[in-house]
Amino acid sequence: MRRAVALAALSPLPDANPRVGCVIVSTDGSVLAEGYHRGAGTPHAEAATIAQANADGVDLRGATAYVTLEPCAHQGRTPSCARALVAAGVARVVYGQGDPNGAAAGGAGILADAGIAVEQDAELARQGAALNEDWTFSVTHARPVVRWKFAATLDGFSAAADGTSRWITGSTARADVHRLRAQHGAVVVGTGTALADDPQLTVRDTDGTNLPTQPLRVVVGDRDLPADARVLDDAAETLQLRTHDVDAVLEVLHERGIHAVWLEGGPTLAAAFLAAERVDEVLAYVAPAMLGAGRPAAADFGAASMTDLRRFDLVDVTSLVTPADATTPAQTDLRLTLRPLATREES
Repeated sequence: MRRAVALAALSPLPDANPRVGCVIVSTDGSVLAEGYHRGAGTPHAEAATIAQANADGVDLRGATAYVTLEPCAHQGRTPSCARALVAAGVARVVYGQGDPNGAAAGGAGILADAGIAVEQDAELARQGAALNEDWTFSVTHARPVVRWKFAATLDGFSAAADGTSRWITGSTARADVHRLRAQHGAVVVGTGTALADDPQLTVRDTDGTNLPTQPLRVVVGDRDLPADARVLDDAAETLQLRTHDVDAVLEVLHERGIHAVWLEGGPTLAAAFLAAERVDEVLAYVAPAMLGAGRPAAADFGAASMTDLRRFDLVDVTSLVTPADATTPAQTDLRLTLRPLATREES
């Protein structure tokens, strides 16, 4: 089971499909074959494992398969994994997370109907689900999970009064942003940010080079972008959605198989997502600095009094230290990870 989870962690993130690992063992516990899902359009973990066994001339009849996610029942771009396990002749299947996708669920029933012993293991289910939090959320809510990232001073400003915003946080915090941005299928900004800051919105290495795999760049709003805008370069795909409707944006992205959105747009777009209650997690990078005036992290989203205060649970605090160099003193920024309270509190 531990090996199946380790294999699942090798599956790509982000991807349209869940991360899944599979290990098939003999009656004496020795490993016969193993595999994992390598991304949308490639064989699922079970199919990859069976293919490895076939290539090696290994007979899987009577074996036990450990799979981190319930084998799928449906025929999509790839065949049903449940039926593939039946055809391979395995005698027992232990799976982890139940499949929340209605189109694919039901594999356990196919296996049981074929006379295969089927067991759902609670610990394997917990670990498998932990690898697929965004995918599970997206499948069950019919929209991507939204993580709002912003950088701000101690007094809550994300840009100075003259509009400049580089750099509030140190280079270590900025590298952390790129690491997390890479785990999302889309990075979303408004036209205001695209016009004011001219960001490229790519995932870059510490030396500033773009990584080979990039999230979809999404610009929300009606205003035209200049042809030479960096967000329109060929470093990554860009989609402009000429709407101000938050749910319309999420619907389009969901239809494209995107399970997680990295929201970086300025205060207006952030306010729109907050007002629509479509912020599922906040990544706040707080610098040990103050401005006294400037552009806030979020604009007015309708909180007229303290009874409208939007409260969050603080789930993690991480220190991000940028060492001193010849021109800049050392800086310790904080990354606060917060999630909305289930019910809004009054004070």
